[in-house]
Amino acid sequence: MHLPLLRAGSAISALCLAFPAASQTDTTPTPPNAYHDDRADIIVTALIPRRQGDILSGTSVISGAELTRSLRPTIGETLAHLPGVSATSFGPNASRPVLRGFQGERVRILTDGIGSFDVSNTSVDHAVAINPLTADRIEILRGPSALLYGSSAIGGVVNVIDSRIPRRIPDEPIHVDGIATYGSAADERTVAGEIEVPLGGGLVAHADGSYTRTGNLRTGGYILAAPLRAIAANSDEEEIREDGRLRGKLPNTAAETWEVAGGLAYVGDRGNLGFSVSHSENRYGVPSRIDVTEADHDHDDDHDHDHEEEHGHSHEDVTLAMRQTRADLRGEVAVNGGFIDSIRLRAGWASYRHDEIEPDGEIGTTFRNQSMESRLELIQSRRGNWDGASGVQYFTRRFSANGEEKFLPKNDTEQLGFFTLQSVDLGDTRLEAGARYEKTKLRSAPDADLFIAAQRRNFDAFSASVGASQQIVPGWRLGLNLARTERAPSAEELFARGNHAGTQAFELGDPSFGLEKSWGVEGTLRGRGDGYNLSLSAYHNWFNGYIYDAIVDDSVCMAANGGAELEFPCFQYAQADARYWGFEAEASVKLGQIGRYAVNLDGVADYVRATITGSGPAPRIPPLRLLGGLELQDDRLTLRGEVEHSFAQDRIAATETRTGGFTLVNASLSFKPFSGNDRTSITVSANNIFDVETRRHASVLKDYAPLAGRDIRVTARLSI
Repeated sequence: MHLPLLRAGSAISALCLAFPAASQTDTTPTPPNAYHDDRADIIVTALIPRRQGDILSGTSVISGAELTRSLRPTIGETLAHLPGVSATSFGPNASRPVLRGFQGERVRILTDGIGSFDVSNTSVDHAVAINPLTADRIEILRGPSALLYGSSAIGGVVNVIDSRIPRRIPDEPIHVDGIATYGSAADERTVAGEIEVPLGGGLVAHADGSYTRTGNLRTGGYILAAPLRAIAANSDEEEIREDGRLRGKLPNTAAETWEVAGGLAYVGDRGNLGFSVSHSENRYGVPSRIDVTEADHDHDDDHDHDHEEEHGHSHEDVTLAMRQTRADLRGEVAVNGGFIDSIRLRAGWASYRHDEIEPDGEIGTTFRNQSMESRLELIQSRRGNWDGASGVQYFTRRFSANGEEKFLPKNDTEQLGFFTLQSVDLGDTRLEAGARYEKTKLRSAPDADLFIAAQRRNFDAFSASVGASQQIVPGWRLGLNLARTERAPSAEELFARGNHAGTQAFELGDPSFGLEKSWGVEGTLRGRGDGYNLSLSAYHNWFNGYIYDAIVDDSVCMAANGGAELEFPCFQYAQADARYWGFEAEASVKLGQIGRYAVNLDGVADYVRATITGSGPAPRIPPLRLLGGLELQDDRLTLRGEVEHSFAQDRIAATETRTGGFTLVNASLSFKPFSGNDRTSITVSANNIFDVETRRHASVLKDYAPLAGRDIRVTARLSI
């Protein structure tokens, strides 16, 4: 057995032995930890749970009525309206969050503190195996603090917190939560429910299930973007000209998803220990790339279109059938020692598979992934002004792909990390420092089909951050963070060598890559007072050895492919210096009172600019965005209207097309029918009221798959 596995097993054994011993002591119980705290501004993802205003980097939280109103079938679309967040939007069924312009390997998506155990980082057409319907709240942590969850979190961490492993004993004999939604744009029908039952002796049982079915997504405006419509309009073939005029429903975007789970936990005065098992299946269509090019046409105005003509490939209607079985363990025990206050353990394992099914029903490619992750945290006792936490994290992944569009050899990733976060609170001044060491081992098997030999790489990465904040006047705090980070390349960046239909590219990795290193600085300003709050973040990152993919001459990939012709343009991973900088702003203010209704105004703004030295603008960077909302609100009724404007993205990479700006107008009405029950509600919303054509620049499919058109949604949530 590997040494890290022994360490992970020892950590689990230690906690299980410590738990009964601690529960038998006569020490006065400690106050409830932040996981039990119902206050909305407690951030539990921050290792040492803090109020949102006390964290020295950009954070966002979505829960309660806001989460109900924002719920979509994917985690990316659910979060896309938050500051600094966009989405990959590979159709309505596969959409992963984009944080500060970073996506893929630079954003960690977690469920209750550990990974999602899927292959959504491998390709944008692979869905995240986390169902937003199970979320009680979702936290986003950006900046240096996110690196405590792994070096791949330089863009940030998205943590979906659920109650699948109970943390409290219900007051009722049976506690029931349910939600049902209908959305008109995709004929979306969703139903989900969960129950918790106290069994006595501190034991609580949990069960939940969900089902979602959608049809093809109805979009606003044309299916194809203007440059492709212009090509189609000049075609000599009537069929291609008709394709260019397509409007309305986006073909091959229907989906059917279901999930079941059960959990059992012991909840005591001095801690908790529990487990859960879940199984999910998701069958969804991938939007087609409608090929409007002709071999005898020459369009020199767009490099990407030249390659489409040369290769003459049209993406077929592929369906993905995904399934995952997952087991999770979580425990926490209060020690109340001189140095250690409590111990937390989080562990999980999952077996994942998805088949890419061709139009004739045959399986074209099968992806498999088995992952395990464990995380042990030691929370220090507060000593005067000083507190902190340290821990160890272990992760392993076994990945394989087989079939026509295999672009990666079988590979294993093993990672062991040690981390610490220390904080000193001097009242008006707060100081914080964190560090993480990470040992990563990557191995690939030999693969004759990909002309690749067995390869092995080891990396030692060290990241550290320091920060300080100062209260400048009561209620207002100014903060500054400095971070030095290192990230090991992923298996995809090292070992890729094959045609990849999801990105329409022959992807070629480089097994000689070194660490990706960066310096980062972030400044924050937060203020709150009677009826208002404000949060500003500005950041700048300088990368050395930034890993990116760039289009190169086909001969490079042909040489790596045994001289065979390519199905797609040749994209090779490379390393260069790069810079990312931007800002996020979020504010709200109470304008006044009309009878029993408060009148609230809120707004969001975000912008990011990224440049790769020697290459120019980084691809798929979201443009400047502004969002404003006006609410009438009392204890039981909320009426909201909002306007979101996304500016055009003209600063583009060589392989991209320009994305036009758009303005969305949305409205919603939420009603809580039972006084004193905030979790039971009926919400009616109208999104994209004027049915405009919208495309996200962060999506590789933006020119072929616009976002939803007018969408009328009705959501009923029940909690008893």
